[in-house]
Amino acid sequence: MESIQLSITDISILLLYFVFIVWWALKHGKSKDSESYFLAGRQMTWPVVGLSLFAASVSSSTFMGHSGEGFISGIAVFNYNWVSIIVMVFFLIFFLPFYLRSGIYTMPEFLERRFDRRSRVYFSLVTIVGNVFLDAAAALYTGALIIKMIIPDAEFMWIVIIMGLVAGSYTIIGGLSSAVNADFIQALILLIGSAILMFFAFDEIGGWSEFYERFNDGVWLRLTRPMDDPTVPWLGMIFGIPILGFYFWCNNQVIVQRVLSARSINQGRKGVLFVGFLYLFTLFIFIMPGLIGRGINLFGVEHLPHQIIDGLELKNEYGINTDEVYPRLILELLPVGLIGLILATMVSALTSTLSATISSASTLFTMDFYTKLKPNAGNKELVKVGRLTALMVLILAMLWAPFIQKFDSLVAYYQEVISYLSPPVVGAFFMGLFWKRSNANGAFWSLISGLIMAAVLMIWKYVFKLDIGLHFLILAPIMMVVSLMINVLVSYAGDKPDKAKIDEYTYSKRVWQQDSKELEGVKWYNNFRVLSLLLVATCLGMYCIFF
Repeated sequence: MESIQLSITDISILLLYFVFIVWWALKHGKSKDSESYFLAGRQMTWPVVGLSLFAASVSSSTFMGHSGEGFISGIAVFNYNWVSIIVMVFFLIFFLPFYLRSGIYTMPEFLERRFDRRSRVYFSLVTIVGNVFLDAAAALYTGALIIKMIIPDAEFMWIVIIMGLVAGSYTIIGGLSSAVNADFIQALILLIGSAILMFFAFDEIGGWSEFYERFNDGVWLRLTRPMDDPTVPWLGMIFGIPILGFYFWCNNQVIVQRVLSARSINQGRKGVLFVGFLYLFTLFIFIMPGLIGRGINLFGVEHLPHQIIDGLELKNEYGINTDEVYPRLILELLPVGLIGLILATMVSALTSTLSATISSASTLFTMDFYTKLKPNAGNKELVKVGRLTALMVLILAMLWAPFIQKFDSLVAYYQEVISYLSPPVVGAFFMGLFWKRSNANGAFWSLISGLIMAAVLMIWKYVFKLDIGLHFLILAPIMMVVSLMINVLVSYAGDKPDKAKIDEYTYSKRVWQQDSKELEGVKWYNNFRVLSLLLVATCLGMYCIFF
C-alpha cells in the first residue's frame, strides 16, 4: 500500500485528541489509597461502567479483528458477540452479586474464598500471562499496524514504544479511575466514529440493497455455519463460544474489574445491560464494513474468488493482511478531518484495552501476591508496587507485540489461545458457585489438568506443526467436560468443603428471593430482570433474522 499523506487538519485532530485524553484521564485519576487506585473508589455509575466495559472489550479482537473476519467469511464472527450478550445476562443475574457483595479486588481472590490459596495463585498467574501476551501485546500490535499504514517508513518498535507511553502515562499514575474515565470519552467517540464509517461504507457499495444482493448467496450473511466452516462451525457456536464468553465476561479481571468499580450492585447490573445493548450494533459498525471491503475490492487484487478463503491463504497467495481491513476503509473512504478523528478513535480504543490490561495485571500481582508477602503493607506502598508492576507489564507487552504478526489473524491468535486456557477456569467458577460439594482439591486439580491439556495441544500444533483435527471451538467443550469430571471425582474422593464457604459463596434460592424483594415496586425500566428479558429477546431476534 502506498504511503497516504494525512492533511494538516487530520494530523492536528490526531495530536489534539491524544493530548486531551491524557489530560482528561490524569485529571480524574485517584491514587490516595489502594481501593481508589485499583477500583476507582467503587463509586462509578452505570453509564460510566457500561461505556468503560465497551471500550475495554472493543480492541484488537473486535475493532480490527472482527472487520478482518468479516472480509474473510462474512458475519459468522458476530456469533461471538450475540452469544456473549446471553452470557452477560447470566453474569449480571448470578455472578455479579457475589463479586460485589464480597468486596473482592480480583477474580482469583474469589476462588481462594470459595476454595483455597492454590486455585487463586494458579488463576492469577495465568491471567497475568494472558494480560501481557494476549491483551496488552495485541493492543500494541494493532495500534502500531494502523500507524504503520499511515507512515510506512516508521519503525514498528518505535511506534509500539510511543503507544505504550501514551497509555502508560495515565494508567500507571492515575490507576483504574484514570483508565475508566478515559474509556468513557473514547467509547462515545468510538461509537460515533464507527457509525460514520459504516454509512460511508454502505454508500460506497451502493446501499443496503446492493450489499444484500452481492452477498446473499452462500453463507456470507448467515450466522449458522456448516461443521467445516473455518470461522464458527455450528456445534462450536452452541458449545464452544459460551465457554469463551463466560471466561471473558465472568472471570476475566480486565472486564470484571470495571464492574467491581460500580457504586452498587444495581449500578453494576445496569452497566452490564448497557454494554449488552451496545454490542448488538457491532454487527453493523465493525463486521459488515469488513465484508463491504470484500465487495469493493479494498486491496485491489485482481480475480479474487467470491468464496471463503482463510486468513493464511489470503496472506500467502494474495498478499492480503486482513488485519488491515478497517484502517484501509478509513483511509480510502473518509474525507479530510474525519480521517484524523476516526484514526484517533481507533488508536485510543486500542490503548484503552492496553490501559485496562495494565491495570488488571497490576491489581492481580499487588493484591494476590504482594499482600501475601507483606500483609502489613500500607496503602501508599501498595499503590507504589501497583505502579511498578504496571510498568513491567507494559515493557514485556512491548517486547512481545512484534511476534503477533506470525499468526493468521488477530481473532485466530486471541480466540484459539483462550479456547485452550479458559475451559477449566470456567468450570471451576461454575462448580464453585453452583455445586456445594466441590472442594479445594477438586477445583485445583481440574485447573491443573486443564493446563496440561492446553500445553499438549499448543505444543502439538505450534511446535510439532501437526494438525489437531478439530476446530478450537469444538475442543473447548471437550476440555470443559474433562475438567468438570476431574473436579467431581476428586471432590467426592475428599472431604466436604467448609460450610461457611458454601453458605457465603454458593448460589441458593435465598439470593433470588433477596433480589425479588428488592425489585418490589420498581418500575419496569429500572428492573434488571425485565431489561434482561428485552435484551435477550432482541438478541435472539437478530439471530433469527440472520439465521
